[in-house]
Amino acid sequence: MTAPQLRKPPWLRRPLASGGEAARMERVLAGSGLHTICAEGRCPNRGECFGRGVATFLILGPVCTRSCSFCAVAGGRPAPPDPDEPARVAAQVAALAREHGLAFVVVTSVTRDDLPDGGAAHFAAVLAELRGRCPGLGVELLVPDFAGDEAALAKVAEARPEVLSHNLETVPRLYGRVRHGADYGRSLKLLKRAKEMAPGLLTKSGLMLGLGETRAETLEVMTDLRGAGCEVLTLGQYLSPGPTHHPVLEYVSPEVFAFLETQARGLGFAAVAAGPFVRSSYLAEGHYREALGRARCAGEPR
Repeated sequence: MTAPQLRKPPWLRRPLASGGEAARMERVLAGSGLHTICAEGRCPNRGECFGRGVATFLILGPVCTRSCSFCAVAGGRPAPPDPDEPARVAAQVAALAREHGLAFVVVTSVTRDDLPDGGAAHFAAVLAELRGRCPGLGVELLVPDFAGDEAALAKVAEARPEVLSHNLETVPRLYGRVRHGADYGRSLKLLKRAKEMAPGLLTKSGLMLGLGETRAETLEVMTDLRGAGCEVLTLGQYLSPGPTHHPVLEYVSPEVFAFLETQARGLGFAAVAAGPFVRSSYLAEGHYREALGRARCAGEPR
């Protein structure tokens, strides 16, 4: 996929945090045998988050059964799920809670189309272990689409994480080029059905900008998400992982992100994060607290 290489603008140039606590955290996570989307997805915020003792855990292995053109995670044939992984994730999170006061964690996974339930039972097992080891911990589960299997979705929704997240990633027109094997309507339906299965559950989604979408298309997706009952929205700049991935077609300015955030709040999202370095799990606890506070002010049950 060829396109003129754009020069990175000043607002995307910043030193990467390294050394100190961030380096120690990286060593601890590497030694645990666990994976994080922070590392596998080459997140630009990982040094900052690791420095605060925060990580987004990637379960069900580091190999995805799909090969989306925007994603840095390796595609291929994954290994069978590790039955000990839920306990090991919970043990590591408990250690981070003791050492850093961690009170909220995000758990995500690769897409596992090779599994009958897409890994839903594994998500539920991780959540159960976290509940047992870390009382009072807030948990966000960032899930794949489970190939549209509602029974699989029910396993996760009924386990009642504080937040159930599923990223639409981009606009419908670009799905064929950007999200191989995904379907816009199916992803939107997942968010809607999750709310119906577990009333009071906070739902969340995220979009990457700069893939070639128009402003009007972005606003249409935001409207669709609110129509599906989604309450938390993240908007961030797409950064291509490498020359074989989808190119960056636009570096979206901070002013445009501010405009889109205003529009999103006008649509009724309870919490919105929009900016060049925003990622779906970045500062997730703050988004949850904001949305929860607005829901309580509105008198909605949680």
